[in-house]
Amino acid sequence: MIRTSDAFLLNASWHDEPGDQDSSFTFWWHTPTGTLKQTLRQPAVCFIKQADRARAQQMATTLGWPVELKDIALKRFDQAAMSACYLPASYIYRWRDLLAEQGIAVQEADIRPPDRYLMERFVYGAAQLSWQQPLQQVAASEHSSAHGWLQQGRMQPGDYRPTLRWLSLDIETSIPRQGETIKLYSVGLVAADYRQVLLVAEHGADGTEATDADHHILRFDSEAALLEQLTRLVASIDPDCLLGWNLIQFDIDVLVQKYREHGVSMDWGRDGSRLKWRRRRDMPDRVSVQMAGRVALDGIELLRAASYQFESFSLNHVSEQLLGDSKLLTGSQRGHDIQRLYDTDIASFAAYNLQDCDLVWRIFEKVDLLNFAIERSLMTGLALDRMGGSVAAFENLYLPRLHRSGYVAPNMGEGYSAEKSPGGFVMDSKPGLFEHVLVLDFKSLYPSIIRTFKIDPMGLVEGLLTDEQLPLPNQEWVPGFFGGRLHQQRHVLPELIRTLGERRDKAKREGNKPLSQAIKIIMASCYGVLGSEGCRFHDTRLSASITKRGHEIIQTSSDWIAGQGYEVIYGDTDSVFVWLRKDVTDDEADAIGKQLVANLNRWWRDELQTRFGIDSYLEMEYETHYRRFFMPSIRGAETGSKKRYAGLITNPQGQPEMVFKGLEAVRSDWTPLARRFQQVLYRKIFLHEPYADWTRDQVQQLLAGQLDHELNYRKRLRQPLHLYQRNVPPHARAAMQLDNWRKQNGLLPMYQHGRGAITYRITASGPEPVYDGEDSELEYPLAAPDYQHYIDKQLRPIAESIFQFTGDDADDLLGTQGSLFG
Repeated sequence: MIRTSDAFLLNASWHDEPGDQDSSFTFWWHTPTGTLKQTLRQPAVCFIKQADRARAQQMATTLGWPVELKDIALKRFDQAAMSACYLPASYIYRWRDLLAEQGIAVQEADIRPPDRYLMERFVYGAAQLSWQQPLQQVAASEHSSAHGWLQQGRMQPGDYRPTLRWLSLDIETSIPRQGETIKLYSVGLVAADYRQVLLVAEHGADGTEATDADHHILRFDSEAALLEQLTRLVASIDPDCLLGWNLIQFDIDVLVQKYREHGVSMDWGRDGSRLKWRRRRDMPDRVSVQMAGRVALDGIELLRAASYQFESFSLNHVSEQLLGDSKLLTGSQRGHDIQRLYDTDIASFAAYNLQDCDLVWRIFEKVDLLNFAIERSLMTGLALDRMGGSVAAFENLYLPRLHRSGYVAPNMGEGYSAEKSPGGFVMDSKPGLFEHVLVLDFKSLYPSIIRTFKIDPMGLVEGLLTDEQLPLPNQEWVPGFFGGRLHQQRHVLPELIRTLGERRDKAKREGNKPLSQAIKIIMASCYGVLGSEGCRFHDTRLSASITKRGHEIIQTSSDWIAGQGYEVIYGDTDSVFVWLRKDVTDDEADAIGKQLVANLNRWWRDELQTRFGIDSYLEMEYETHYRRFFMPSIRGAETGSKKRYAGLITNPQGQPEMVFKGLEAVRSDWTPLARRFQQVLYRKIFLHEPYADWTRDQVQQLLAGQLDHELNYRKRLRQPLHLYQRNVPPHARAAMQLDNWRKQNGLLPMYQHGRGAITYRITASGPEPVYDGEDSELEYPLAAPDYQHYIDKQLRPIAESIFQFTGDDADDLLGTQGSLFG
């Protein structure tokens, strides 16, 4: 009897047994009836040229390595016939290095064996499993629950969307101090049907509940006792996903150290196995974890993967922005307040811990983060907890299709790079204040260029094999750039783009926002990976055939629009800004915009069919009508700036609304003072409201100290502090001061590894950190603000940029003469 089940992949791993020819792959699946562990046996594989097979076989035989070589019907990009090397996964890198010493190149040795197994079967995230023998039970430890165990079995592509069980986790600790071991105070846990704070209380009985049961507190007389109970609870709650905020880099990192310190095994795997933890060699301040049958999902990393942007990714800031809620303790001396609650008010301390768990849970629900991760996995095959990974996602989708087209993939660095591919097209702008500007935007320009002009790694190889002398248009190749030719029929990526586009359109029609967003990110990354030296398909003939074609399309479209009697005052990658040069109503502007895009799309269809004999998938859309529009000039020059503008639109409610792009109002490295000043000033100017007295009043309030709360800068460090040697920027100087001050007060430094964000202020003594003592009872003693700095470097540039077009005098309205070197 054949049994079947839908399944969604939680994680995969592999190991070898000594003397075995095959490797053992382990897949943990979520199914409608429970968790399933599947083990399969299969060798790993890589490829060499058939011409090198005899030498490679001799080396394997001499060393006694379990390597089997077979000629296959695949070839390299240089048309060399290939042989496959089958061997245990643990040998594959040694095999590659051994052959490299003999001048034998090995292809695709760097693909993780379980990933190859899945992608070659087109299994991305979900599968349909089938088997004949009854399922066994996973051998469970004393803490773990039993799960189904399938040995061998078959898998086919599936489309199962699971309902996963979550557990939100947050820890509280003592304030980190130099020379002291950090103390674990509590672990908060929140699931759909569980709320608990495990708390270390020196005088509490082991595992006894607090007096008030509503506080959900379990007390323990030692950290070790708490950790043992935590392991039991993870097993009994049995989550598919652990959720948290900075979960892996802080909470789990601290817990791993605590388990080690007390000699307690961190058996968090679904089969009772120990959590695997490692610190990255390239980034020693970053760690990764793996648990059999479970995934750890960090809210910060997942929001970034979903393209969310915040001025700060602190839990308090993000929860305020998304939920309108916050942590129970915020602001100055939060760390001191937490310590005080732990010492004097356990119920409030536990409520604080649980609130953090709740906030994470609610953020995941609010923006549907888990479903985004699921949909991304279903599209790309990336594991739920794999952040970034655009190159891996592309290869998961591309490689099996490439193999079925008769090719193995190149290795890193084998592509063409003699000429540098340019970036996206940015037209010189015409600065000024304009009435009635339309924005026309090419929908998914780079993906549509890939599809229209047949941009593809294999298509480039096949195109270069065609007869270059065939006149255009012809049915064999399309011209690229840097000497590239793209085959008209033999390609992979254009069809993949078509499929992704159709799936995104369907997702949008069905209101599946997580899937639509996942596909959008994948499609947008296709150009990026081809232009990245970290991708095996990197070839500047491909990336240039996208970007330079984009330049041509925007420039040609601008010329065509000019021929219709309008002026293009700016163009940026996939958009053109069209000045109508006449007074119109909103309805009239909309009609002009719609007619322009309809006529331009028709023109492109005719043009590309005539020139190249190809169908156009370019689609210009009418996006926005700016009733008033401002394009600033480059500071100190008469030429217009790029990627920076402001405009006034009519929103769907019929109200005027300001839009800022690239200007100070939407840049986190400018102060709140500057951002608010620009937003209000520009709105007043655009709406023809009085602004002179308001501007003077802002300066007076600043000088009177009434706006001190808006003077903070915030900027990220991009490298460890010791690497800042010459021309140390203000934010690095502030970070150095704070770390030195913390050391003097017995606190651990915050920025020695860099990559953190520092808040600082320009004072009479220069840049100084703004530190509110959130992790201690201490507060950095700030000097008085340098108000002239904020006038000259924050208010003046904003005012002058627009006053040159309104005819106002910045010195007059700012109420002070510019400083000599302002």
